[in-house]
Formats: sequence, C-alpha cells, structure tokens
Amino acid sequence: MKRPSFLPVFIGTGFGSGFSPFAPGTAGALLASIIWIALYFLLPFTVVLWATAALVIVFTFAGIWAANKLESCWGEDPSRVVVDEMVGVWIPLLAVPDNGHWYWYVTAAFALFRFFDIVKPLGVRKMERLKGGVGVMMDDVLAGVYSFILLAVARWVIG
Repeated sequence: MKRPSFLPVFIGTGFGSGFSPFAPGTAGALLASIIWIALYFLLPFTVVLWATAALVIVFTFAGIWAANKLESCWGEDPSRVVVDEMVGVWIPLLAVPDNGHWYWYVTAAFALFRFFDIVKPLGVRKMERLKGGVGVMMDDVLAGVYSFILLAVARWVIG
C-alpha cells in the first residue's frame, strides 16, 4: 500500500482530527464546530455566515479531491477521512441566529448532524453508494441539509 502525500491527508483527516482513536467522525464534527465558534467570536456575524458558506463549498470540493486520493491508499471510505463530517456540520450552522441563544443552536446543529450521519435516513445511505470522493462527501452533505432544515424550522417556530 502506498503512502499518501501530505495535503490530501491534512484536508481529508480534517486537519488531523480523523486520527482520533475514539469516534474520528465525531472528532471532525467537533473540530468544525469549534472552528465555527472561533469565527463567531472573531468576526462580525454576517462575515461568519459568508465564511461558513465558503467553508462548505471549498471543503466539499477539496474533500472530494482528498478522499479520491486517500481511497487509493487507505481503502474505500476510510474512517480517518472526516472532512465530510466537517462540511456536514457547517451546513446546519448556517441556520444559527445571532442572539443570546446561539450556543443552543450550535449544540443542536452538532447533535442533529451526528444523528442523521449515524442513522442515515431518507436517502442519506444511498449517497454513500456514489463512487469515490463524491460518495464519501455527499451522504454527509445530505445529513447536513436535513439538519439545516430542522434547525431553520425550529428557529422559525421559536422566533
């Protein structure tokens, strides 16, 4: 088995979080949440939303590329590849409001995403059947979209 180069490993493993010996997917989603919280404290909220959207887009494509490179070294959909979980949790974070309850929404975004990622309902499992890096990324993108919808509805209902 050949050794992968640094950049796909760095991106694919979510800056190394995928090497966590316990629940690497959760570690990747947690790191993505921490990155988002840091952005929330450092930047104006409008910039946080645009930055989050940019992270989703850039890392979706970078994740497809990295997963394609890493599957040839580590096998199909390797557990160390967690960039998909990072993108998946950033999607529902787009529904977080800028108010005194933002941290509850961040917690809910994380929990909902992990739920949909683990249970894989409503076509999420079918996305895994797509070939290569697209299959690695798209199940988590769809889980993130479902989480976003639920958070947006909750935000609308709560006010």
